[in-house]
Amino acid sequence: MRLLKFSGREAAVLRAIDFATGTEGGEILVKTRLEAPEAVDIINGLIDVGYIETNPPRPGHVEIPGFGETIFEVNPAFAHQLRKSLVR
Repeated sequence: MRLLKFSGREAAVLRAIDFATGTEGGEILVKTRLEAPEAVDIINGLIDVGYIETNPPRPGHVEIPGFGETIFEVNPAFAHQLRKSLVR
């Protein structure tokens, strides 16, 4: 298993997501102090590579309208590897 590398903002978003229950987009904005368009871009990139998912699943990318109410979860297939990569 190789160690994943993330930018500081990607790591902040991943740390803001509760690995057990998921986190709403609005709460991610509060925890990371990112602007909504920037957070949406980061989340869409993490969704593209499969590290996070929306609940309920949605096709395509997440948009700014409705972002605050969307629940984001860590993909269980990558949970262990992501935890190891995010250890400071």
